[in-house]
Amino acid sequence: MMAAPSFTGRHRGRVAIVHYWLVGMRGGERVLEALCRMFPQADLFTHVADRAQLSDTILAHRILETRIARLPMARRLYQKYVTLMPRALEEIDLTGYDLVISSEAGPAKGVIAPPDAPHLCYCHSPMRYLWDQYHVYREGAGPVTRAVMPMLAHKMRIWDVTSAARVDGFAANSTHVARRISKYWRREARVVHPPVAVEDFAPVRASERGNFFLWVGELAPYKRPDHAIAAFRALDLPLVMIGGPDETARRLARQAGPRTRVLGKRPFAEVRDHLARCEALIFPGEEDFGMVPVEAMASGRPVIALGRGGALDTVIDGETGLLFEGGGPDALAGAVQEFRDRGLGALDPTSLQAHATEFDEPTFRRGIAAALAEIDG
Repeated sequence: MMAAPSFTGRHRGRVAIVHYWLVGMRGGERVLEALCRMFPQADLFTHVADRAQLSDTILAHRILETRIARLPMARRLYQKYVTLMPRALEEIDLTGYDLVISSEAGPAKGVIAPPDAPHLCYCHSPMRYLWDQYHVYREGAGPVTRAVMPMLAHKMRIWDVTSAARVDGFAANSTHVARRISKYWRREARVVHPPVAVEDFAPVRASERGNFFLWVGELAPYKRPDHAIAAFRALDLPLVMIGGPDETARRLARQAGPRTRVLGKRPFAEVRDHLARCEALIFPGEEDFGMVPVEAMASGRPVIALGRGGALDTVIDGETGLLFEGGGPDALAGAVQEFRDRGLGALDPTSLQAHATEFDEPTFRRGIAAALAEIDG
Protein backbone atom coordinates (compact mmCIF):
# COMPACT_ATOMS: atom_id res chain seq x y z
CA MET A 1 0.00 0.00 0.00
CA MET A 2 1.29 3.47 -0.90
CA ALA A 3 2.07 5.77 1.99
CA ALA A 4 -0.43 8.56 2.56
CA PRO A 5 0.87 12.08 1.85
CA SER A 6 1.63 14.17 4.89
CA PHE A 7 -0.10 17.53 5.18
CA THR A 8 0.86 20.52 7.25
CA GLY A 9 -1.04 23.31 8.93
CA ARG A 10 -4.58 22.47 9.99
CA HIS A 11 -4.52 18.81 8.90
CA ARG A 12 -4.06 17.22 12.32
CA GLY A 13 -5.62 13.85 11.67
CA ARG A 14 -9.42 13.94 11.83
CA VAL A 15 -10.68 13.67 8.26
CA ALA A 16 -14.30 13.54 7.05
CA ILE A 17 -15.04 12.28 3.54
CA VAL A 18 -18.58 12.96 2.29
CA HIS A 19 -19.82 10.81 -0.60
CA TYR A 20 -23.25 11.22 -2.18
CA TRP A 21 -24.47 7.60 -1.77
CA LEU A 22 -22.88 4.18 -1.42
CA VAL A 23 -25.03 1.62 -3.19
CA GLY A 24 -22.51 -0.04 -5.54
CA MET A 25 -18.97 0.06 -6.89
CA ARG A 26 -18.72 2.31 -9.94
CA GLY A 27 -16.25 5.03 -10.97
CA GLY A 28 -17.09 7.38 -8.11
CA GLU A 29 -16.59 4.63 -5.56
CA ARG A 30 -13.21 3.76 -7.10
CA VAL A 31 -12.16 7.35 -6.46
CA LEU A 32 -13.49 7.02 -2.91
CA GLU A 33 -11.36 3.89 -2.42
CA ALA A 34 -8.26 5.86 -3.41
CA LEU A 35 -9.18 8.61 -0.95
CA CYS A 36 -9.68 5.95 1.73
CA ARG A 37 -6.17 4.68 1.08
CA MET A 38 -4.81 8.22 1.30
CA PHE A 39 -6.65 8.88 4.55
CA PRO A 40 -6.97 5.57 6.42
CA GLN A 41 -8.20 7.44 9.52
CA ALA A 42 -11.11 9.11 7.70
CA ASP A 43 -14.75 8.76 8.64
CA LEU A 44 -17.19 8.42 5.72
CA PHE A 45 -20.49 10.29 5.57
CA THR A 46 -23.15 9.42 3.01
CA HIS A 47 -26.89 9.65 2.52
CA VAL A 48 -27.44 5.90 2.26
CA ALA A 49 -25.11 2.89 2.32
CA ASP A 50 -25.73 -0.65 1.11
CA ARG A 51 -22.83 -2.38 2.81
CA ALA A 52 -23.38 -5.62 0.93
CA GLN A 53 -22.40 -3.83 -2.29
CA LEU A 54 -19.22 -2.17 -1.01
CA SER A 55 -15.57 -3.13 -1.13
CA ASP A 56 -13.47 -4.12 1.86
CA THR A 57 -11.47 -0.89 1.44
CA ILE A 58 -14.58 1.22 2.02
CA LEU A 59 -16.01 -1.05 4.70
CA ALA A 60 -12.79 -0.71 6.71
CA HIS A 61 -13.88 2.86 7.50
CA ARG A 62 -16.56 4.10 9.85
CA ILE A 63 -19.62 4.89 7.71
CA LEU A 64 -22.26 7.32 8.97
CA GLU A 65 -25.53 7.85 7.09
CA THR A 66 -27.74 10.94 7.01
CA ARG A 67 -31.42 10.82 7.91
CA ILE A 68 -32.16 9.93 4.29
CA ALA A 69 -31.23 6.34 5.17
CA ARG A 70 -34.17 6.15 7.55
CA LEU A 71 -36.73 6.94 4.87
CA PRO A 72 -38.81 4.11 3.33
CA MET A 73 -36.84 1.84 0.97
CA ALA A 74 -33.99 4.34 0.94
CA ARG A 75 -31.42 1.90 -0.42
CA ARG A 76 -33.49 1.42 -3.56
CA LEU A 77 -35.32 4.76 -3.87
CA TYR A 78 -32.57 7.10 -2.67
CA GLN A 79 -32.70 9.25 -5.82
CA LYS A 80 -36.38 9.97 -5.17
CA TYR A 81 -35.28 11.79 -2.01
CA VAL A 82 -32.73 14.06 -3.67
CA THR A 83 -34.62 17.26 -2.78
CA LEU A 84 -34.38 16.30 0.92
CA MET A 85 -30.63 15.79 0.77
CA PRO A 86 -29.49 19.44 1.10
CA ARG A 87 -31.04 19.77 4.55
CA ALA A 88 -29.73 16.32 5.52
CA LEU A 89 -26.19 17.41 4.61
CA GLU A 90 -26.44 20.59 6.63
CA GLU A 91 -27.48 18.54 9.67
CA ILE A 92 -24.18 16.61 9.69
CA ASP A 93 -22.11 17.66 12.69
CA LEU A 94 -18.46 17.93 11.61
CA THR A 95 -17.24 19.53 14.83
CA GLY A 96 -13.68 18.44 15.57
CA TYR A 97 -12.73 17.45 12.02
CA ASP A 98 -9.57 19.01 10.62
CA LEU A 99 -10.19 18.32 6.93
CA VAL A 100 -13.35 17.78 4.87
CA ILE A 101 -13.33 16.19 1.41
CA SER A 102 -16.61 15.90 -0.46
CA SER A 103 -17.10 13.60 -3.43
CA GLU A 104 -19.76 15.27 -5.57
CA ALA A 105 -21.98 13.88 -8.32
CA GLY A 106 -25.16 13.90 -6.29
CA PRO A 107 -25.55 16.26 -3.30
CA ALA A 108 -22.42 15.97 -1.12
CA LYS A 109 -20.58 19.30 -1.02
CA GLY A 110 -23.29 21.09 0.99
CA VAL A 111 -21.97 20.10 4.43
CA ILE A 112 -21.07 22.90 6.81
CA ALA A 113 -17.39 22.49 7.61
CA PRO A 114 -15.85 23.83 10.83
CA PRO A 115 -14.31 27.29 10.31
CA ASP A 116 -10.74 26.02 10.64
CA ALA A 117 -11.18 22.89 8.50
CA PRO A 118 -10.35 23.20 4.78
CA HIS A 119 -13.04 21.75 2.51
CA LEU A 120 -11.95 20.28 -0.84
CA CYS A 121 -14.67 19.11 -3.23
CA TYR A 122 -13.69 16.44 -5.74
CA CYS A 123 -16.34 16.89 -8.43
CA HIS A 124 -17.20 14.01 -10.74
CA SER A 125 -19.96 16.16 -12.25
CA PRO A 126 -22.28 18.99 -11.25
CA MET A 127 -25.69 17.38 -10.91
CA ARG A 128 -26.69 16.74 -14.53
CA TYR A 129 -30.43 16.67 -13.82
CA LEU A 130 -30.21 20.27 -12.54
CA TRP A 131 -28.01 21.75 -15.22
CA ASP A 132 -26.94 20.62 -18.70
CA GLN A 133 -29.13 17.49 -18.83
CA TYR A 134 -32.19 18.96 -17.09
CA HIS A 135 -34.45 18.93 -20.16
CA VAL A 136 -33.32 15.42 -21.12
CA TYR A 137 -34.15 14.07 -17.66
CA ARG A 138 -37.47 15.91 -17.54
CA GLU A 139 -38.51 14.62 -20.94
CA GLY A 140 -37.81 11.05 -19.87
CA ALA A 141 -39.56 11.36 -16.50
CA GLY A 142 -43.07 10.22 -15.63
CA PRO A 143 -45.97 12.69 -15.70
CA VAL A 144 -45.90 13.50 -11.97
CA THR A 145 -42.14 14.02 -11.85
CA ARG A 146 -42.27 16.06 -15.05
CA ALA A 147 -44.90 18.34 -13.51
CA VAL A 148 -43.03 19.07 -10.27
CA MET A 149 -39.47 19.20 -11.65
CA PRO A 150 -39.50 22.92 -12.61
CA MET A 151 -40.29 24.08 -9.07
CA LEU A 152 -38.06 21.57 -7.28
CA ALA A 153 -35.12 21.98 -9.66
CA HIS A 154 -35.30 25.77 -9.34
CA LYS A 155 -34.91 25.56 -5.55
CA MET A 156 -32.18 22.92 -5.84
CA ARG A 157 -30.18 25.11 -8.24
CA ILE A 158 -30.23 27.99 -5.75
CA TRP A 159 -28.97 25.69 -3.00
CA ASP A 160 -26.41 24.10 -5.35
CA VAL A 161 -24.80 27.43 -6.19
CA THR A 162 -24.99 28.65 -2.59
CA SER A 163 -23.34 25.49 -1.27
CA ALA A 164 -20.56 25.78 -3.88
CA ALA A 165 -19.60 29.08 -2.24
CA ARG A 166 -18.88 27.24 1.04
CA VAL A 167 -16.18 25.06 -0.55
CA ASP A 168 -12.57 26.21 -0.21
CA GLY A 169 -11.32 24.51 -3.36
CA PHE A 170 -12.49 22.30 -6.22
CA ALA A 171 -10.82 19.42 -8.04
CA ALA A 172 -12.53 18.29 -11.25
CA ASN A 173 -12.15 14.84 -12.78
CA SER A 174 -11.66 16.27 -16.29
CA THR A 175 -11.26 19.50 -18.23
CA HIS A 176 -14.86 19.05 -19.37
CA VAL A 177 -16.14 19.02 -15.77
CA ALA A 178 -13.90 21.95 -14.81
CA ARG A 179 -15.57 24.01 -17.54
CA ARG A 180 -19.02 23.08 -16.22
CA ILE A 181 -17.99 24.02 -12.67
CA SER A 182 -16.96 27.41 -14.01
CA LYS A 183 -20.17 27.76 -16.03
CA TYR A 184 -22.68 26.83 -13.33
CA TRP A 185 -20.91 27.63 -10.05
CA ARG A 186 -18.49 30.36 -11.22
CA ARG A 187 -15.60 28.62 -9.47
CA GLU A 188 -12.23 27.55 -10.78
CA ALA A 189 -11.14 23.91 -10.42
CA ARG A 190 -7.86 22.04 -10.62
CA VAL A 191 -8.13 19.04 -12.96
CA VAL A 192 -7.25 15.82 -11.11
CA HIS A 193 -8.06 12.79 -13.21
CA PRO A 194 -9.58 9.86 -11.33
CA PRO A 195 -7.33 6.90 -10.54
CA VAL A 196 -7.53 3.98 -12.96
CA ALA A 197 -6.17 0.60 -11.88
CA VAL A 198 -3.95 0.38 -14.96
CA GLU A 199 -1.83 -2.30 -13.29
CA ASP A 200 -4.76 -4.71 -13.61
CA PHE A 201 -4.54 -4.68 -17.42
CA ALA A 202 -1.87 -5.82 -19.87
CA PRO A 203 -1.44 -6.33 -23.64
CA VAL A 204 -1.39 -9.76 -25.25
CA ARG A 205 0.66 -10.95 -28.21
CA ALA A 206 -0.64 -9.95 -31.64
CA SER A 207 -1.29 -13.60 -32.44
CA GLU A 208 -3.73 -13.79 -29.49
CA ARG A 209 -5.87 -10.85 -30.58
CA GLY A 210 -9.25 -11.22 -32.26
CA ASN A 211 -10.83 -9.35 -35.15
CA PHE A 212 -13.74 -7.80 -33.25
CA PHE A 213 -14.48 -4.31 -31.97
CA LEU A 214 -15.60 -3.85 -28.37
CA TRP A 215 -18.11 -1.73 -26.46
CA VAL A 216 -17.98 -1.88 -22.62
CA GLY A 217 -20.04 -0.05 -20.02
CA GLU A 218 -23.38 0.40 -18.39
CA LEU A 219 -26.09 0.17 -21.05
CA ALA A 220 -27.34 3.68 -20.31
CA PRO A 221 -28.79 5.81 -23.13
CA TYR A 222 -26.19 8.59 -22.83
CA LYS A 223 -23.41 6.04 -23.48
CA ARG A 224 -25.01 5.45 -26.91
CA PRO A 225 -25.05 1.65 -27.17
CA ASP A 226 -27.81 2.15 -29.74
CA HIS A 227 -25.38 4.06 -31.97
CA ALA A 228 -22.87 1.22 -31.73
CA ILE A 229 -25.49 -1.36 -32.71
CA ALA A 230 -26.77 0.67 -35.66
CA ALA A 231 -23.28 1.55 -36.91
CA PHE A 232 -22.01 -2.03 -36.87
CA ARG A 233 -25.17 -3.34 -38.46
CA ALA A 234 -24.46 -0.96 -41.36
CA LEU A 235 -20.74 -1.80 -41.43
CA ASP A 236 -21.34 -5.57 -41.22
CA LEU A 237 -18.34 -5.88 -38.88
CA PRO A 238 -18.04 -7.96 -35.69
CA LEU A 239 -18.86 -6.13 -32.45
CA VAL A 240 -18.93 -7.45 -28.87
CA MET A 241 -20.91 -5.50 -26.26
CA ILE A 242 -20.42 -6.07 -22.53
CA GLY A 243 -22.52 -4.43 -19.84
CA GLY A 244 -25.77 -4.43 -17.94
CA PRO A 245 -28.44 -4.29 -16.82
CA ASP A 246 -29.24 -7.66 -18.33
CA GLU A 247 -32.80 -6.69 -19.24
CA THR A 248 -31.45 -3.85 -21.39
CA ALA A 249 -28.85 -6.19 -22.87
CA ARG A 250 -31.58 -8.60 -23.97
CA ARG A 251 -33.56 -5.79 -25.55
CA LEU A 252 -30.53 -4.47 -27.44
CA ALA A 253 -29.62 -7.98 -28.58
CA ARG A 254 -32.94 -8.14 -30.41
CA GLN A 255 -32.02 -4.95 -32.27
CA ALA A 256 -28.48 -6.02 -33.12
CA GLY A 257 -27.21 -7.22 -36.46
CA PRO A 258 -26.05 -10.80 -37.01
CA ARG A 259 -22.39 -9.97 -36.30
CA THR A 260 -23.01 -8.17 -32.99
CA ARG A 261 -22.90 -10.17 -29.75
CA VAL A 262 -24.51 -8.52 -26.70
CA LEU A 263 -23.10 -10.44 -23.74
CA GLY A 264 -24.62 -8.52 -20.83
CA LYS A 265 -22.69 -8.38 -17.57
CA ARG A 266 -19.49 -10.39 -17.45
CA PRO A 267 -16.84 -11.09 -14.76
CA PHE A 268 -13.86 -8.78 -14.62
CA ALA A 269 -11.51 -11.45 -15.98
CA GLU A 270 -13.63 -11.77 -19.11
CA VAL A 271 -13.83 -7.99 -19.57
CA ARG A 272 -10.04 -7.74 -19.22
CA ASP A 273 -9.57 -10.52 -21.80
CA HIS A 274 -11.84 -8.79 -24.33
CA LEU A 275 -10.10 -5.45 -23.80
CA ALA A 276 -6.71 -7.00 -24.57
CA ARG A 277 -7.90 -8.90 -27.65
CA CYS A 278 -10.19 -6.41 -29.41
CA GLU A 279 -9.27 -4.51 -32.56
CA ALA A 280 -10.32 -1.30 -30.81
CA LEU A 281 -12.65 -0.04 -28.11
CA ILE A 282 -15.72 1.88 -29.29
CA PHE A 283 -16.63 4.86 -27.08
CA PRO A 284 -19.49 6.75 -28.79
CA GLY A 285 -21.00 8.61 -25.81
CA GLU A 286 -20.06 11.88 -24.12
CA GLU A 287 -18.90 11.24 -20.57
CA ASP A 288 -17.48 13.38 -17.79
CA PHE A 289 -14.28 11.31 -17.79
CA GLY A 290 -14.67 7.66 -18.75
CA MET A 291 -12.33 5.06 -17.26
CA VAL A 292 -12.89 2.36 -19.90
CA PRO A 293 -10.80 4.08 -22.63
CA VAL A 294 -7.86 4.23 -20.21
CA GLU A 295 -8.36 0.55 -19.36
CA ALA A 296 -8.34 -0.28 -23.08
CA MET A 297 -5.10 1.63 -23.61
CA ALA A 298 -3.59 -0.07 -20.55
CA SER A 299 -4.48 -3.31 -22.37
CA GLY A 300 -2.52 -2.10 -25.40
CA ARG A 301 -5.55 -1.40 -27.58
CA PRO A 302 -6.58 1.87 -29.24
CA VAL A 303 -9.86 3.74 -28.78
CA ILE A 304 -12.38 5.18 -31.24
CA ALA A 305 -14.09 7.91 -29.22
CA LEU A 306 -16.51 10.75 -29.71
CA GLY A 307 -14.41 13.92 -29.53
CA ARG A 308 -16.28 15.44 -26.59
CA GLY A 309 -16.18 15.30 -22.82
CA GLY A 310 -13.55 13.37 -20.91
CA ALA A 311 -12.25 11.52 -23.97
CA LEU A 312 -10.49 14.74 -25.00
CA ASP A 313 -8.29 14.34 -21.90
CA THR A 314 -7.48 10.67 -22.42
CA VAL A 315 -7.41 9.85 -26.17
CA ILE A 316 -4.80 11.44 -28.43
CA ASP A 317 -6.03 11.46 -32.01
CA GLY A 318 -3.74 9.44 -34.26
CA GLU A 319 -1.50 8.37 -31.36
CA THR A 320 -3.71 6.36 -29.02
CA GLY A 321 -6.78 6.05 -31.23
CA LEU A 322 -9.22 8.18 -33.19
CA LEU A 323 -11.46 11.06 -32.13
CA PHE A 324 -14.48 11.71 -34.33
CA GLU A 325 -16.85 14.63 -34.61
CA GLY A 326 -20.59 14.80 -34.92
CA GLY A 327 -22.55 11.98 -33.39
CA GLY A 328 -24.99 9.33 -34.40
CA PRO A 329 -24.48 5.95 -36.04
CA ASP A 330 -23.31 7.37 -39.37
CA ALA A 331 -20.51 9.38 -37.74
CA LEU A 332 -19.42 6.35 -35.74
CA ALA A 333 -19.47 4.09 -38.79
CA GLY A 334 -17.36 6.64 -40.69
CA ALA A 335 -14.89 6.76 -37.80
CA VAL A 336 -14.51 2.98 -37.75
CA GLN A 337 -13.85 2.99 -41.48
CA GLU A 338 -11.31 5.81 -41.14
CA PHE A 339 -9.63 3.95 -38.26
CA ARG A 340 -9.13 0.94 -40.52
CA ASP A 341 -8.07 3.00 -43.54
CA ARG A 342 -5.37 4.74 -41.49
CA GLY A 343 -4.13 1.45 -40.05
CA LEU A 344 -4.54 2.67 -36.46
CA GLY A 345 -5.12 -0.87 -35.26
CA ALA A 346 -1.34 -1.31 -35.56
CA LEU A 347 -0.54 1.38 -32.98
CA ASP A 348 2.24 0.24 -30.64
CA PRO A 349 0.69 -1.47 -27.58
CA THR A 350 3.65 -0.46 -25.41
CA SER A 351 3.11 3.21 -26.19
CA LEU A 352 -0.60 2.89 -25.48
CA GLN A 353 0.15 1.22 -22.16
CA ALA A 354 2.66 3.93 -21.24
CA HIS A 355 0.09 6.64 -21.97
CA ALA A 356 -2.42 4.93 -19.69
CA THR A 357 -0.04 5.15 -16.73
CA GLU A 358 -0.60 8.93 -16.73
CA PHE A 359 -3.97 8.16 -15.12
CA ASP A 360 -2.80 5.83 -12.33
CA GLU A 361 -3.39 6.17 -8.59
CA PRO A 362 -0.01 7.76 -7.71
CA THR A 363 -0.78 10.54 -10.21
CA PHE A 364 -4.21 11.02 -8.61
CA ARG A 365 -2.64 11.22 -5.15
CA ARG A 366 -0.21 13.90 -6.26
CA GLY A 367 -3.09 15.88 -7.76
CA ILE A 368 -5.14 15.70 -4.55
CA ALA A 369 -2.10 16.69 -2.50
CA ALA A 370 -1.54 19.72 -4.76
CA ALA A 371 -5.21 20.72 -4.54
CA LEU A 372 -5.08 20.51 -0.74
CA ALA A 373 -1.88 22.53 -0.62
CA GLU A 374 -3.64 25.34 -2.48
CA ILE A 375 -6.34 25.68 0.19
CA ASP A 376 -4.24 24.92 3.27
CA GLY A 377 -3.37 28.47 4.15
